[in-house]
Amino acid sequence: MTTTTRTAHGPLGWGTYEDLPTGRTLVMGVLNVTPDSFSDGGEHAGHEAAIAHGLRLLAEGADVLDVGGESTRPGSERITPAEEQRRILPVVEALAAAGAVLSVDTLHAATAAAVLDAGAHLVNDVSGLSVTPEMVELVAERQAPYVLTHARGTPATMDGLADYDDVVDDVLAELETLRDRLVAAGLAPERIVLDPGLGFAKRGAQNWALLRALPRFTATGHRVLVGASRKRFLGALLETHGTARPPAGRDAATAAVSALSAHADAWAVRVHDVRASADAVAVAHAWRGTEPAVLRPGALRADATGGGAR
Repeated sequence: MTTTTRTAHGPLGWGTYEDLPTGRTLVMGVLNVTPDSFSDGGEHAGHEAAIAHGLRLLAEGADVLDVGGESTRPGSERITPAEEQRRILPVVEALAAAGAVLSVDTLHAATAAAVLDAGAHLVNDVSGLSVTPEMVELVAERQAPYVLTHARGTPATMDGLADYDDVVDDVLAELETLRDRLVAAGLAPERIVLDPGLGFAKRGAQNWALLRALPRFTATGHRVLVGASRKRFLGALLETHGTARPPAGRDAATAAVSALSAHADAWAVRVHDVRASADAVAVAHAWRGTEPAVLRPGALRADATGGGAR
């Protein structure tokens, strides 16, 4: 029997994908169980450290945790699915028992199958145009919610594949081709989440063009995930004397993107600093008059006139 960790105000996580709140943008917290991710590699590489960090992210307002065991930063080295599973399976099992809704960031169908069996809810696959037939078959068979990310090439080659006639038109067209392939295999369209793939075979200005075009992505009828957190195009924007801002100094800019993404009706934002983006999303929804602006599992709704504390 699964035991759900609870706080004084209720359960720590939403428990299932179907129980995620609607009517507001969700916050997906990044949990890298890797030694070499671009912004936090090695900080949570051990199982105990990763589990503890995942619980902190839930307490800070993460609706979904995105667990990854293999870095996909440009130039990163590939690992075997067996090593990937060694890194993440104990983490997935423990956080699922805490009630977390879990997305697993993987390119490998074998890993996706293993983590779904271990309690994960979504597959976040950044292979893009290189998606394997095995992955397509797996998510269609399981009807697993699937984040379809636009990407070209591999982490070793993607930087050389960022030439587009029109980046928005081309990315949308390539995503729709992949979407049609998934649907033809039997995956229900409502299980597909689109991710424009910021930073994946995209140069700086191309990322901004895709963000400005978010309404075109949401107009497809699919949920849209925005993954801008700490990425190179933010570091370039914030450069000083020709030197890009380091990843850890990009969280305020990330939170600004989160607020703007919420205003543009993104389904979720994928971030490292959960608290800042959860606050930013709450502000965006309050600005629009969306109620409730903030919602936690089991939390009491604020009094409509008093805005009572939680």
